[in-house]
Amino acid sequence: MAHHHHDTSKGLTLAFWLNLGFSIIEIIGGIFTNSTAIIADAFHDFMDAFAIGAAVYLEKVAKKKRTSQFTYGYKRFSLLAAIGISITLLVGAVMMLTSGIKTFINPSEVNSVGMLWLAVLGLAINGFAFLKIKNGNTGHHAHSHAHSHSHNSKAIMLHLLEDVLGWAAVLIGAAVIYYTGWFWIDGVLAIGIALFIGYNACKNLYETVKIVLQSVPENVDLKKLESDLNATSGVKRIHDLHVWSLDGSYHLGSIHVVVDNPDEQLRSNLRGRLHKVMEQHHIVHPTIQLEQPTEVCKLVNC
Repeated sequence: MAHHHHDTSKGLTLAFWLNLGFSIIEIIGGIFTNSTAIIADAFHDFMDAFAIGAAVYLEKVAKKKRTSQFTYGYKRFSLLAAIGISITLLVGAVMMLTSGIKTFINPSEVNSVGMLWLAVLGLAINGFAFLKIKNGNTGHHAHSHAHSHSHNSKAIMLHLLEDVLGWAAVLIGAAVIYYTGWFWIDGVLAIGIALFIGYNACKNLYETVKIVLQSVPENVDLKKLESDLNATSGVKRIHDLHVWSLDGSYHLGSIHVVVDNPDEQLRSNLRGRLHKVMEQHHIVHPTIQLEQPTEVCKLVNC
């Protein structure tokens, strides 16, 4: 377990330095080739490096034990980073969109050969980082922590794949400009990259905010969970069922269960079975409160 973990974070750290170094090369290259599309992509790569850096750092933070101040531990800190990054990407996307439109309306000459070489380099670097993380990430799900780790790596692999797609587009665009001299294609590429980044940023923001607002996680079917819990023998009825997620992969649930039988042995046995049902529904951290039928639930609107 520890071994694979080390592998993945090594892959992530490598991806971080590659992306950071490359985005600096890109900005310089974008200025020299006079390509808005490449400058737009440089911003994207720079933000990706920032996202990877934040993920590597927060992976360490998330492992910190719970404190009397943060009784759930630090898993949610990764959501803060995700929100920050998404908002920055959105702002960047709007800026890129405006400069892309300007370039499209009023194209200036770009160096298509320079663009082509930068695109080849971009494909090579992002492809290499993608494979590094993919290979470092094999054999996960060893236990629940590995899951959140692979969750992070998955997100970063998606980032790198997006970059590969972006560069493939720039490569094709540069080739077309080279053969046709249609400099407006640079503007079209910049607009395309900006829209793509904006769309993804909105999607990420929506997903993250949903977790913060404690919506039921995607991979939990509440109706099915309810019927499975109700069908557990010994359960008279259930109420006050809540399911939410700390960080998108660590789910919590709480429930009140009315039990007819006062026998301690049976109740303890039932608690174990209910625990299992909740775990089958991806709930890592269940809280189960058993009540007597005669007991009036202390909570309002039960």
